Amino acid sequence: MCFSASASFAAGTLLLGLGTGTWRAVRRPCERPFAAIPLLFATQQFIEGVIWLTFGHEATVLNTVMTYAYAVFSHLLWPVFVPLAVLLIEPPGWRRRALAACVAAGAVVSASLLFTIADGGIVSQATGHHIEYVTPHYFALATMALYLLSTSASQLLSTHGAVRAFGLLALLSFGAAYVAYTTWFISVWCYFAAALSAVVLLHFVATPVRLERSRA
Repeated sequence: MCFSASASFAAGTLLLGLGTGTWRAVRRPCERPFAAIPLLFATQQFIEGVIWLTFGHEATVLNTVMTYAYAVFSHLLWPVFVPLAVLLIEPPGWRRRALAACVAAGAVVSASLLFTIADGGIVSQATGHHIEYVTPHYFALATMALYLLSTSASQLLSTHGAVRAFGLLALLSFGAAYVAYTTWFISVWCYFAAALSAVVLLHFVATPVRLERSRA
């Protein structure tokens, strides 16, 4: 998280508990990727907690390894994983085709960011009570637009209310993080998105209720 190691570890622990509950609520194999989102965010928060610790102990090698591990989540995984997870829980129809296009867009942005990191590297540095992730920006506007489309706007296509709520909240938090924390945007928005992933549990809680009402 953007404040301290203890805050990151606390967020990771909370998400680990929520994610475990979400995982146990899965009813079909196709739901597992979506249910895994809180657990993956928990892992990302634990990684950032370790990054915080490296600053105080001059653990340069560990810092580099953890920074790249964090980037695997923030830059490479989420643009593809989120729309794919949403696609897998959708019934057949035009929404699945639209979500497939979002997965393709996510693959493009992930490939672009992979090239960026491979070409220019990525470093993390503590500035005040935040972590800044520094990497070159190629085609920043287009990359950001595709990133938003794949990770957040794609969820608005879902037939499931909780999924749409997650996407809407992610978009709103994107705007808030960008306006208030531009320099530390990656860290701050990932924290917001991690916190909001608790909404994923609502999907698994609400769906059985909806099914029971439809059968009544």
